[in-house]
Amino acid sequence: MSNMIDNGWLATACRRLSANCDERPQNSEVDLIVIHGISLPPGQFGEGWIEDLFCNQLDPTAHPSFADIGELHVSAHVLIRRDGSVVQFVPFDKRAWHAGESSFEGRERCNDFSIGIELEGTDVLAYDPAQYRVLARLVCLLMRCYPGVTPERIVGHSEVAPGRKTDPGASFDWPMFRAMLQNDISSVD
Repeated sequence: MSNMIDNGWLATACRRLSANCDERPQNSEVDLIVIHGISLPPGQFGEGWIEDLFCNQLDPTAHPSFADIGELHVSAHVLIRRDGSVVQFVPFDKRAWHAGESSFEGRERCNDFSIGIELEGTDVLAYDPAQYRVLARLVCLLMRCYPGVTPERIVGHSEVAPGRKTDPGASFDWPMFRAMLQNDISSVD
C-alpha cells in the first residue's frame, strides 16, 4: 500500500499545486498529523473556493467573507471534500503552510514536522461518513510511511493553536474516527 505515495504525492488524489509550501528544515521528521476543518464561504460546500484559496486564486470580491482572507498564503497537504474525494496541494515531504503559529508538546512551528489534512466542513455541522472513511485510510497509510506518527500524534488544529483555532470543532467525532483508524490498522497487521 505504501506504493500509493510516490515522491510525496498520493496516487489516488487530484493534484492542484500550491506555491504555499517550502522545504522542511534539515533533519526534520514528520511525526504529527493535524486535522483541520474549512468551508468557503463559511457553511457552504462544493464551490471550489478552498482550492482557490490554497492556490492563491481566491477573488477577494467574490464573497464578503473573502475580503480578509483573499491575500493569505496558506495551504494544506490535502483536502478531503464532503463526498470523500481528495485534492492534494503539497507533497508530503514538503512543508505546507497549514498550522500557522502553533505548538505541540513544547515544540513550536508544527508545520516543520506535520502533515496538514483539511476536511471540508465546519465546527458545528457533522462531517460526512465518506470523509471519515477516506481520512482513516489516508492516516493509516501515512502512519506506515512516517513511523513517528502514532494515533496519539493525530490532533486537531485547535490542539496546536488553542485559543486561536477551533477546528475541526465539536462536530468532528474523534471516538468514531479513532475506532475506524484502529480497524484500518488492524486489517493490515
